[in-house]
Amino acid sequence: MTKAHKIKRGDFFVQKILLTLKQSLHSSFLVVGLIIFISLSASFIFVQEASYATTLEELKLVPPDYKPNSQEKINRANEYDPGVGVQEEEREDAYEEAVKDAGSLNTMEKAYERNLKAEQEGKPQESFGEKAKEVIEKVTGK
Repeated sequence: MTKAHKIKRGDFFVQKILLTLKQSLHSSFLVVGLIIFISLSASFIFVQEASYATTLEELKLVPPDYKPNSQEKINRANEYDPGVGVQEEEREDAYEEAVKDAGSLNTMEKAYERNLKAEQEGKPQESFGEKAKEVIEKVTGK
């Protein structure tokens, strides 16, 4: 073999190695790309947005002039969440009590006293330092 023959043979092996590396690099990029595509598409399959739209048939079930009474409101609130139902009951009770109190001046005065008492119960009692300060102000006359 001549020297030129050996160079051609060496170039052939280098070209073959480079071609093999190029093919493996292309296939690895293809595999990585497919894996990314599949994982992204799989994440979109299971996501379902909530639908708040109603159909015409559902709208026809409740007439526009329908006004639920207090018990129906409480029942509906309890279906939504029991805590909301309790709040709705308390609100209805307070409303009914206010309607009863609005009947006469005497009951309005009682309602005021009841509300004042409830507000004072919500406030913390005066501390010893505040009471002492008031006594000192009374004694010194300031």
